[in-house]
Amino acid sequence: MKKKFLYMLLPLLGLVSGCEKYLDVNKNIDAPDKVEGYLYLANITQQYQGLYWDIRALGPMTQMMGTTSYTSFANHFYTLASDAGGETWRMVYWNQGMNLENMINQSMEAEDWTLAGIGYAIKAFSWDALTKIHGEVPMKDAFVPGLLSHNYDYQDAVYEQVREWARTSIELLEREDNHNYGTKISSNDFIYNGDKAKWIKFANAVIVRNLSSLTNKKDFTTKYAQELIDAASKSFQSPDDDATLKLTGGSQSAPYASYNNFWGTARPNLTYSYFQHDYAVQVFTGTVPDYDPATGDKIREGANPYYPFKLASKQIITDTLVNIGGHYDPRVAVKLGTTSNNTFLNLNNAENVKSYKYYGGAFTSTVGPIGTAPSFYGRNLASTFTGTVHDGIGRWIYRDDAPYILTTYAEVQFCLAETYWKLGRKADAFEAFKKGVNADLVTTARYIYPGKEGSATGGDKITKELFNSLAAEYANGPFVNGLNDLTLSHIMMQKWVALYPWGASEAWVDMRKYHYDIEYTGEYPSNGNGWGQAQLEQKADTDVDKVYKGLYLAPAQVQNRKGSYDIRNEGSPSYRLRPRYNSEYMWNLPALESLKPIAGTADNYQTSIPWFAYPGEMPK
Repeated sequence: MKKKFLYMLLPLLGLVSGCEKYLDVNKNIDAPDKVEGYLYLANITQQYQGLYWDIRALGPMTQMMGTTSYTSFANHFYTLASDAGGETWRMVYWNQGMNLENMINQSMEAEDWTLAGIGYAIKAFSWDALTKIHGEVPMKDAFVPGLLSHNYDYQDAVYEQVREWARTSIELLEREDNHNYGTKISSNDFIYNGDKAKWIKFANAVIVRNLSSLTNKKDFTTKYAQELIDAASKSFQSPDDDATLKLTGGSQSAPYASYNNFWGTARPNLTYSYFQHDYAVQVFTGTVPDYDPATGDKIREGANPYYPFKLASKQIITDTLVNIGGHYDPRVAVKLGTTSNNTFLNLNNAENVKSYKYYGGAFTSTVGPIGTAPSFYGRNLASTFTGTVHDGIGRWIYRDDAPYILTTYAEVQFCLAETYWKLGRKADAFEAFKKGVNADLVTTARYIYPGKEGSATGGDKITKELFNSLAAEYANGPFVNGLNDLTLSHIMMQKWVALYPWGASEAWVDMRKYHYDIEYTGEYPSNGNGWGQAQLEQKADTDVDKVYKGLYLAPAQVQNRKGSYDIRNEGSPSYRLRPRYNSEYMWNLPALESLKPIAGTADNYQTSIPWFAYPGEMPK
């Protein structure tokens, strides 16, 4: 990784005494020698838009999205010569990079404990995201001056360091800090406005997130579980604590495009080249199909074109009995796109909203098994914000002024539920599960902005009032509070729904640690034991040990899959993204070549299983 530095330039304000005095301020003629610590903060936090950039790669890999753009990721194969899927890498090493290091170091030197504590919390969160996506990363060498090459650290060391940074953050934020910051922190902190108590909760959430990825390890219950439980108890206490990055918005009138959400209509990033996957529609609508065990084909049943296939008898999130109280999950009307009701009529009428139809696409095509997937804005064409029919400023979190969601109380509760499940504490798991679902209903409702009745100009197709009414019914129904047979599938699939789609990176963590529900023997799958060159074996939905019911990868032998991966994958799905090309493959090849068990320069490096997904240690 080539050494790079990012300097913030101070605005030339108040320079009334002439050019000569200004030139005396700094010895460095290109950038200020000294920037006050708090001035780094706004820029550092705004870089979290990079997480949404990479969901273009991770969404298709979790079957939250299909894509006609990032097709290599949807197919679990990507070549060396590309920076696609490398934005989190760029964020950590470059966009936040030395800005964050300088903020922490200067704050520590000045004994500005609050600002330093916030810096360490941000650092822990960012590096946790980085290693989960990419596996091994340069850590100890990352910001050492003068290095022209950087050795990689293995993931177990990075994981421990992430938690140590989070613990340091908590310790610093809990220190007495009598410095009068005025509005220096609050006006530059676009996440918690300088609220120390919430930053402490956030740092604990990072620990929860970090340890939650280790639940399939053999020593999880004895080594990690209690620390996760303790951190969860000190973390978020309600959806009011959700970590989100506030944006100014402004759409086309914004002075800079980045003032708008990366997924909003003003920035054509989530246009019709990304769309909901058919698996997402099946989960949200309770239409996971039954497959003939002999052929892998769906079983045709009836003449209804919207329900042409026999459905699995066991649905996890909801079912099609939408007119029975508690059987309809209203999150479908918010999180998914639909072409139904394009003029936004009767948005507060339950019968009308429940009648919407949803279609999902394939991995790399909008055409799915029963219809064509719309854009996330709800039309079968690219988004536009002009004309008599348009998408306005978007909807829900696909909206110009929507915040970036970093992590939530709901996510923490699902991590806790899974941990209790692994410990055999089923009653505690159920309580955390219910809190998780109820919290996601609250978080989902928060960003609803209904469209204008009678006008095809964008917005959500349900009111907050109706959503909350239907959410209360759903929470008290048979899939949540009234559930009488809680399984690991209920916990993990509800977590997947809660993460949809902003948390695709964490959903991918969960799918990988459970090895995509691949059928194999021993501790983890391998060539000849779970997959071959042209076929991949996945557990049937009837298998009690299958976590993600209805999930099948592209080479699985069921209808609408039955494909194959690029021959260079050697049959394996992807387990990591490659490092950023213009950093590592241009400048740091020797370090990449030394990685084990698969070299970073190998054609199938993306299939190298990361440490968190091995039940034991990585093979040498």
